[in-house]
Amino acid sequence: MHRAFAEETAMRSEEGTKQELIARVAEQAGRRLEAAEALAFAEFARRYYDDADVDDLAGREVADLYGAAASHWRFLQSYAGGAPKLRVFSPNAHSHGWSSPHTVVEIVNDDMPFLVDSVTMEANRQGLAVHLMLHPVMRVKRGADGVFLGLAEGGDGCFESIIHAELDRRSDAAVLENLEAGFRRALADVRAAVEDWHAMLERIPAAIAEIDACPPPQDAAQTAEDRAFLEWFAAGNFTLLGYRRYDLVTQAGEDHLRVVPGTGQGILRESGGERISASFAQLPPASRAAARAPRLLIITKTNARSTVHRPGYLDYIGIRRFDRDGVVLGEHRFLGLFASSAYNQTPAQIPLLRRKIKRVSARAGLLPGSHAAKAFATILEQYPRDELFQIDEDELLANALGILRLGARQRLRLFVRRDAWGRFYSCLLYVPRERYNTEVRGRMQRVLAEALGGDAAEFSVQVSESMLARILVTVRTAPGSAPVWDLRAIEAKLGETIQRWEDSLREALIERLGEERAGALFTRYGAAFPAAYREDTAPRAAVHDIELMEGL
Repeated sequence: MHRAFAEETAMRSEEGTKQELIARVAEQAGRRLEAAEALAFAEFARRYYDDADVDDLAGREVADLYGAAASHWRFLQSYAGGAPKLRVFSPNAHSHGWSSPHTVVEIVNDDMPFLVDSVTMEANRQGLAVHLMLHPVMRVKRGADGVFLGLAEGGDGCFESIIHAELDRRSDAAVLENLEAGFRRALADVRAAVEDWHAMLERIPAAIAEIDACPPPQDAAQTAEDRAFLEWFAAGNFTLLGYRRYDLVTQAGEDHLRVVPGTGQGILRESGGERISASFAQLPPASRAAARAPRLLIITKTNARSTVHRPGYLDYIGIRRFDRDGVVLGEHRFLGLFASSAYNQTPAQIPLLRRKIKRVSARAGLLPGSHAAKAFATILEQYPRDELFQIDEDELLANALGILRLGARQRLRLFVRRDAWGRFYSCLLYVPRERYNTEVRGRMQRVLAEALGGDAAEFSVQVSESMLARILVTVRTAPGSAPVWDLRAIEAKLGETIQRWEDSLREALIERLGEERAGALFTRYGAAFPAAYREDTAPRAAVHDIELMEGL
């Protein structure tokens, strides 16, 4: 009770400090502005700083808090809507009348989802940290020409997002210009995705109707499951960002996906330049030939990172279009991001995954109810979700059985899956938990990048109560590249990244004296050598020293 009272008292104190600062900003306005404008500005400043953390305000001069709010106040006096109004600058007292240790981004935009996420992502993409983000949403009244008439109450006016971001300070004009251009691109993508969202959503039932009219020449049960997946996909489990329809055509003896004019929506709105799918054209002939496969759905990742909402690589859902004879006509292409619900639901709740897991479990041939069967079910349940969407049944069966055999053994294992289009490798690593750290992960990424001939910057890690840590590394390669690699050789190199001096000593002892004698000596000497000795002495030489000590 006393603790709760103390916390409530502290919160009231912080809120009081913030309100005092805002009141002092209003006092500044009273001295600098005409009475009517000062009154309107005071209300704006209150809303501007209302959600700010008191710690972000308390260390600043009141003049600078006033200056930041007044700068944005002047900036929003004219805004026509339909596109973002933004500027990027590094304020100083001489030029701007106020200062900040950071570069400032000011944005006025029609209110819509994803704005703050996307601004933050773009700043991070350009290598800049975000130190402060203010994002009040205000109902604003404007004249027909976009002139600011005042803050609205009730149902009057339109909601506008007022964003003030502070980033690592940069002064070079070219850098600031590049920053502004990046923010404009990101906000244009946000607007396109939000404005076209409903129209893109309507494309899904239309595609399902096409499937019903011209079903694909695949197993009817699979088609029913694919259809159920599309209904699940449309039910809020995917953030739609782009759509486009393509025709599969043959030109000069090669297959191409040709854009159907007027179908681009969201981030795939047509710019007037692209008539052929560039990503498809870059694929090797064997991969392009797969476009005629009688499989209805394509689920994979693109080579492009999202500029909207979340910074991962875009998810790609392709729905092949067939004629009544089962010939592929083209595809419906949806780009976006699986929603959090797609990761929070169990695979048994998700069409496609539930069937895949059921079939793989049956093929595993494990005794129902046995410890092995339960462990196998857990492996499938916890398998990386993006991988579970993309992997085929044969690879999933082989990998899951390999993980089952690994059990709780303290050893490293690697499972590699090549993207069906030859653009990346998914590398699933199991590493003894006690050996895993950030430095080890970095070394492993470098080993994988070198072995597979690509870039291994993307990773995710799961460290739980299990004896093994799980690392998923994606190695991006040039489309169609075919490096020669050996799984066991890569595993051996990865093993070297987690090898400790003590491990090498144990191996050298076993090689020299056999497992039983080596075990006893390692128990006695394994942790006995100081760091300076380990740095200067090879494990094989240490075995000789141990033999000398044992002979004394």
